[in-house]
Amino acid sequence: MVSLTVSSGGLPRVAVVTGSGSGMGRELVRQLSADGCDVATRDVLLDNAEETAAICELIVDIMGPNILLSMTQAIVRPSTDRFPGYIHTDGGEALREVRVSETSRPLALKALYLLSDVAGTDAGAFTVFPGSHLRPFPARLDPPLTPRTPGAVQLRGRAGDCYLFSHSLWHGPSANLSGRARKTLLYNYCQLFLRSYDHHDVSPAASQATARQRRLLGDLGYDFRPGSYFYVPLDQQQVMFSSDG
Repeated sequence: MVSLTVSSGGLPRVAVVTGSGSGMGRELVRQLSADGCDVATRDVLLDNAEETAAICELIVDIMGPNILLSMTQAIVRPSTDRFPGYIHTDGGEALREVRVSETSRPLALKALYLLSDVAGTDAGAFTVFPGSHLRPFPARLDPPLTPRTPGAVQLRGRAGDCYLFSHSLWHGPSANLSGRARKTLLYNYCQLFLRSYDHHDVSPAASQATARQRRLLGDLGYDFRPGSYFYVPLDQQQVMFSSDG
């Protein structure tokens, strides 16, 4: 199903496409995006859900089982010559000062999913400085770091690709002069003892979630008490490694 909002020139400005995850629906989304239309998509694909679960299992393998889903974001970077891009680290000024060793579990890790293809230079690419997660971030550098500073790498990818990166990696979006918007989804995971970015309390979405998803949303299975989140629930590994995730 397709719902369109049409401009005065007869071209679609906004489209909502249901059934966009594969086949004709996916191709329609590609064509509409190429024509400059803003597209909202919706689908339910069990195979894709299994792929997302596989990413979660990889994150648990990297970070260990004692983690939270602390933040989610959907970002659209329009094509414009007024946005030069930027470079930063995640977690604000406090977490910027903390870098773990190469053999340590990450404090925080992000999964960035591309919802649109990114090709060429200055196409809104996710830009990184390889190896920078082990170095202090030069916050007071003048001029500041940019996606065109020597050492920066603009990553290309296809819709559906996923990048995993540490909070302390120097990263950010490049300028987008491609003529089409770059769309991404971001999921931030942190160690259990760190504060959630999005939620003060457990999200209401937990009522519709699996046991592992509820735990990622901060539901420990009991009411808060001193030491909660610092000391993990007794069933933490059972829940995080469960097959219903």
